[in-house]
This record gives sequence, structure tokens and C-alpha cells, in this order.
Amino acid sequence: MHLVKNFFAVVLLSLSVSANAANADNDVDMQEDGIKLDKPSIWSRLAPAQQIEAQAQQQYLGLKSQAQQQGALVADNDPQVLRLRRIAKLLIPFAQRWNDKAQQWQWEVNLIDSPQMNAFCMPGGKIAFYTGILKTLKLNDDEVAMVMGHEIAHALREHGRERVAKNMALRLGAAVTSSVLGLGHTGQTLVGQGAQLAMLKFSRGDESEADLVGLDIAARAGFDPRAGIALWQKMSLVNKKAPPQWLSTHPAGENRIAEIRKHLPEVMPLFVKAKNLDGASLPPYKSNVKSLAPIL
Repeated sequence: MHLVKNFFAVVLLSLSVSANAANADNDVDMQEDGIKLDKPSIWSRLAPAQQIEAQAQQQYLGLKSQAQQQGALVADNDPQVLRLRRIAKLLIPFAQRWNDKAQQWQWEVNLIDSPQMNAFCMPGGKIAFYTGILKTLKLNDDEVAMVMGHEIAHALREHGRERVAKNMALRLGAAVTSSVLGLGHTGQTLVGQGAQLAMLKFSRGDESEADLVGLDIAARAGFDPRAGIALWQKMSLVNKKAPPQWLSTHPAGENRIAEIRKHLPEVMPLFVKAKNLDGASLPPYKSNVKSLAPIL
């Protein structure tokens, strides 16, 4: 058993060292303005992008098929669907700045009629919103753009692919353990097979990256980044009553709002430029929730 543990540790350590070494060679993403981040983790490269995107496509089609059978797939001509697709059309042109592959993605946006407060973007640009998040939070266009930009950012930064790669490393260790101890497939089964790409739980670092990249994309598309603060203030109000599903994978909090506020000076000029506004006389951002104070 001791030898197995040591071997598993060596496997994970070697992968981690390779990832860290490659990351050390990565320069900051070459954004001449706006948000600047280190390049995505090398871990994501350990899982084949084509396979991950194919899996996402299959899962997305399955989700749509199930929703359609239940009468929950909102029609293409519904005003809310048209609204979501219009906002996505404005955001997508700025996605390539963060991932060259985004230009080849077959983007798709759908709306599912469900009280769930949920939204996601799978690898390959497969976006879904649930009516619950639109209705419960009474999202305006700027706030929808914050949610959508955040979810798109997860796909662009390949956070799902990174999670899958790390799970692969765990399965590799489980397979070795099973082989040495004569457990057959038991060890691999215990670790778990496959990944539901719409429901992956990301790290705090992933969530912070998605917030910031989403702000950058939305601002360039002409959406007010201050809506990101209002969005999470709304989420906090709802969370006091009953934690929505979206918060199970997207933890909120004052620290998150503070981080967004800290980066506003980097993204507000993008918004001002996109809308051809006078930044010096920009009015405060006002939410449609009266209890929330205007955001300067």
C-alpha cells in the first residue's frame, strides 16, 4: 500500500511540475488594455480539446432533447430567446481575444423554462440560460451580459478542460492502485467516470478569472461593467432567503464584489469607448432593485 501511495504521488507530482514549469514560461496575455491575466493553466492541455468539445456537444444536445420532450425548451421566436441571442451576438466577437479557438466554435444559445437559477457555457460555446435566473433576479441587459460573459469566460479560459484533466490524473492514480491491489475496476469507479460539463465546480481562482474576463468582454461589447456589482448584490439578497442553484457552483460574497470593484478602472474605459460616452460625466449605475444604492 505504501508503494502504491508513493507511485500515485509521483504521477501527480510529475504532472504538477510539468504544469507549473510551463506556466512559468507563460507571459501575461497580451491585452493592450483592459484586464490582464496569466495564460491559462497547462493542466488544460493534458485533456484533448476536440474530445472535450465533442462531449460538450453531446451533453448539450441531450439537455436540449430532454427539455424539448418536457415542453421546456423555449421557442426560437420567444422575446427572451431573441434577447439572449442578441446579447451573445454582441459579446462573441470579443471572445477570440482570450482564446483563438473561439473563432471556430459553433456558438449556440438556448433558454430552458425552469425555476432553476442557472446558466452555463460549455466548451465549444454551448450556452444555456434558465428562465429562473432571468425572472428571479429581474436581470436587465447589462446584468444578463455579466452572467453570460462570466460563463463564456469559463469556456474561453478552458476551466472545464482543466478540471477534466485533473480528474484524469486522479483516475490514472486509481487505475494504478486497482491494478496493484487487485481491485479490478473498483478504484476507477470510486473516482468517477466522465464529467457533466454543465455542472463542474470551479476553484475560487477560476471564478475570479471568469468574473474579470467576463467584465472585459462585456465592457468591450458596450455593457456597463458596474452591472457586475449589482448582479452579485442581487444574488446576495436572494441567497438570504434560499441559496439558488447557481450559487452552488458560483459562490458569492463581499470579497467577490470588492474584487470586481477593484478592477473597474481597467474596464470602464472600454465601456466608455464602446458607447462613445464622456467618462468624466458618466452617471451612476442604477439597478432596478430600489433597495440597492446607485453604483459610482
